[in-house]
Amino acid sequence: MKTATFRLRTGGGQTIIDITGRCADFAREAAAGGDGLLHVFVPHATAGVVVIELGAGSDHDLLAVLADLLPADDRWRHRHGSRGHGRSHVLPAFVPPFATLPVVSGSLALGTWQSVALVDLNADNPERTVRLSFLS
Repeated sequence: MKTATFRLRTGGGQTIIDITGRCADFAREAAAGGDGLLHVFVPHATAGVVVIELGAGSDHDLLAVLADLLPADDRWRHRHGSRGHGRSHVLPAFVPPFATLPVVSGSLALGTWQSVALVDLNADNPERTVRLSFLS
């Protein structure tokens, strides 16, 4: 297994960040032209990974759905940090902190409109780590 990590600055509010390029670069190098699986993992209790179309509005739609489903208000029992922080701890139940992607001939085997993205609703932690693991 080959593994690498990288850090992202997500800022102070809810966001979706495209990490497809970083994933593809790692997969290309780690696979060396071969086949396998790329596992993408964020070791955080308040972030997730999605495979989604980006740039055509789906990313904004996802944030809107998550805001409706997990409002940033005072209903949460987990109350430290910014208002609504508890919702960030529920996020991984809906947006898991991982994705496993096929790699064929050294390239991510994503669909035409699919991208890999980190989802972060947590205003209290503006830096994230992403762990990439390639299994052949």
